[in-house]
Amino acid sequence: MQNIRCRLVGVLCALGLATGVGVGTAAEVAADTGSSGSSGSVEIYLPIPTPAGMQALTAAMTQLGRPYEWGGTGPWSWDCSGLMQWAFSTAGIRLPRTSQEQARVGHSIPLSALAPGDLIVFYRDASHIGIYAGFGQVFNAYGPNGAPIGFTPLNHWSHIKTIRRLG
Repeated sequence: MQNIRCRLVGVLCALGLATGVGVGTAAEVAADTGSSGSSGSVEIYLPIPTPAGMQALTAAMTQLGRPYEWGGTGPWSWDCSGLMQWAFSTAGIRLPRTSQEQARVGHSIPLSALAPGDLIVFYRDASHIGIYAGFGQVFNAYGPNGAPIGFTPLNHWSHIKTIRRLG
């Protein structure tokens, strides 16, 4: 059984997929397969949503159509990071207030592992954040002031700084 696990882990790593599931140290894997290697852990990430991410996405989407307001923290209007902070709080996760701070929480994952409920931070200065909704759509609060909160195609954004998975 361990040999199958080791082969699966190797295939997933070769494909560049990822879940945050620890697979043991290289020494443990080597002991199972009879090969030698250096110690260290390997994390893989798969495009599988976390329960907390899905709960936050569901909460965020209840705000569809509410107006964007720079500095808005709800409940009648939101800015991007205020909406993410509130949405994740419904899942029991406390996020810092700004998108720059939120860009450092959770686990960084590759684009190939993007799943609904993951935070996506945009621009080099991390000045915008949204939550991936699936099907190439990001749910976000995006200005100018008064613009309705909703979905924006992922390919609309010119630069993804990081993708973060929580929960």
